[in-house]
Amino acid sequence: MKITRFYLLLIGLFLLVAGEVSIAQTASEKTSLSLKNIISLAITQSSAVKYAQNRDVNYYWRWKNFQTRFRPQLILTGDIPNYQQTTTPITQPDGSIEFKNISQLTASTNLALSQFIPHTGTSIYAVTSLYGIQDFNNNTTSFSGNPFSIGFTQPVFAYNWAKWARKTEPLVYEEAQKNFIESVEEISFYATSRFFRYLRIQTNFSLAESNLKNSQDNLKIAQVKQKLGEISENDFSRIKLSVLNAQKALSKAEMDLKNADFELKRYTGLGQELIIDLEIPLEMVLYEVDSEIALTQALENRKETPEFERRLIDAERGLVQAKRSQGLNATLRGSFGLSNSAENIPGVYQNPEQQQAVRLSLSVPILDWGRSKSGVKLAESRRDLIIYDVEQDRSDFERQVVVQVEQFNLLKDQLITAQEADKVAENGYKIALKKFQNGEISITDLNISLSERESAKRDYIASIENYWESYYMIRILTLYDFEIGRKIFYENPMLEE
Repeated sequence: MKITRFYLLLIGLFLLVAGEVSIAQTASEKTSLSLKNIISLAITQSSAVKYAQNRDVNYYWRWKNFQTRFRPQLILTGDIPNYQQTTTPITQPDGSIEFKNISQLTASTNLALSQFIPHTGTSIYAVTSLYGIQDFNNNTTSFSGNPFSIGFTQPVFAYNWAKWARKTEPLVYEEAQKNFIESVEEISFYATSRFFRYLRIQTNFSLAESNLKNSQDNLKIAQVKQKLGEISENDFSRIKLSVLNAQKALSKAEMDLKNADFELKRYTGLGQELIIDLEIPLEMVLYEVDSEIALTQALENRKETPEFERRLIDAERGLVQAKRSQGLNATLRGSFGLSNSAENIPGVYQNPEQQQAVRLSLSVPILDWGRSKSGVKLAESRRDLIIYDVEQDRSDFERQVVVQVEQFNLLKDQLITAQEADKVAENGYKIALKKFQNGEISITDLNISLSERESAKRDYIASIENYWESYYMIRILTLYDFEIGRKIFYENPMLEE
């Protein structure tokens, strides 16, 4: 039994150690990520997309709330019960005031159905109410109420906010929907920028590692040549200096890589413990975009189109509001109903009496020292300024789309040239390295070839970055995918819930 337990203990320890080793190996393994992987992570789990989704939800409920403002409202109000026992001043028939002790229980209820008519700004209502009081001092009970009453309120010559809100609120909601799609595309663009920043630094780190290894190999060869007297002290010192410079460059590249790694993981929501390796996105589809199609899609899909329209409507609304608020204002109110009082509730609804009311309230400015006229002129000036701004913004937006398309179409030749230059520089450096190690060229010539290789590699990465950033910028400006030929659309999972 003791031997069996000993073997079981050994097996358990072995499995535990093996598991820890397996975990350590898994944690140390690199995860290869493409540009599409990074963008997918950013638009599904980043804090930026969560903010865009919440903002879209906010505008959704704003739109729903606005729609309910023009639907019938049925409201029940009342005080059940309302008990009072106090001393209160009571006016007597002769005008004198006496303090009386009251003890009473009252109850009231009111059921009202109201409807707002946005086209005319009219409010109509229908109401029924009941009021009861029980006097404990006199031991009496009485009721009164309005079995049925209807009425209306109609502003005359007044500014009708609902008429204008029904024009602008649908545009605000349309802006919000398009802005949500644009925001997700902007996240793709920013993720692309962070991806290539990491990739540039990763490339610098790889070049620094390669340069350090080659410099160390060159130093070993130079040390042998120094013993044989085949190399000058000046060249040997330069080779030693190149090793030190390579070590310094590698340390800097390593620090830059850590910072870029932290920033990329934070933006995309990746765990900081994950070790990642980015793949150069070479799957470019080098096509051309028609500027007229791009402009048409931009005007149709972007939020600027409803925004421009809304701004022009707001300008007209401001002018109308200024004119209506400075002149004659009148409000017409009318009501018709039935009322009664009795000692019990059924009696309130037996043979009720009619009650009618009509009232017209007026407000006419007599002397305002030119305030009305100047207010209207100010509103006219604001409207003209907004019209000018909208036309200028529309022209700038259209020009931005056309310029971006032209730049994208020029990237094809730049990308091909940079790719060929990278290949030539890489082959040239390999040849120069072999010649230097064979003693055919000096360290100066090798450093020139090395500098050309690094410059060509960085230019190639920069060309790829320019392509993808321009690709996603066109998607942002048009909200259209030219690669598959359809509009870009994203669902908001918070609205689906």
